Amino acid sequence: MIRVLIADDQDLVRLGLRALVESEDDLALAGEAADGLRAVELARRERPDVVLMDIRMPGIDGIEATRRIVADPELTGTRVVVLTTFELDEYVFDALRHGASGFLTKDTRPAELLRAIRLVAEGEALLSPSVTRRVVREFATRPSRVPRPHPRLDTLTDRERQVVGLVGEGLNNEEIAARLVVSPATARTHVSRAMGKLGARDRAQLVVFAYQSGLVSG
Repeated sequence: MIRVLIADDQDLVRLGLRALVESEDDLALAGEAADGLRAVELARRERPDVVLMDIRMPGIDGIEATRRIVADPELTGTRVVVLTTFELDEYVFDALRHGASGFLTKDTRPAELLRAIRLVAEGEALLSPSVTRRVVREFATRPSRVPRPHPRLDTLTDRERQVVGLVGEGLNNEEIAARLVVSPATARTHVSRAMGKLGARDRAQLVVFAYQSGLVSG
């Protein structure tokens, strides 16, 4: 059973999401929050598998709530999916940087939202390669953003650096394997080792590290 926490300050949005979650046999509602502080409180108490997190909420916003949830050592199994009105939203990059496993627009079809919940609950990052490239290039490579190489970047091998750069471009393991002329299993191993060395929770964070460390050009 996948337990889902819903955080949104709009009653109608919460009602729709709750109805969708409760309509599925393998999903269960872990709670609802109308503000960021309540979302963090419920996450710590209920330890949901997935949090559907609105960005703009009273108290603390969804970005700060995401940061607190991701930073909590008791919530290492909780994944946050950010809900946003617009794909190209500066807050989306900040949410990814603070540990969100991906994002969805609020007009996402119900079937796609359900697929996303299950995908993230399995430990995968919810990243559309094309949208991710646009979002991160738009905001991570702005002149006002100074590149900040990851402090453990030097622990990566040359091949692992190369793989992280390809992850940053939005490539999946099969595409990375084809680009490097290796097997998908080898590509997966390189990605896993790079994530371990850099302390990335998932591929979403690896994408952010790639851009912040200058492994991907804008």
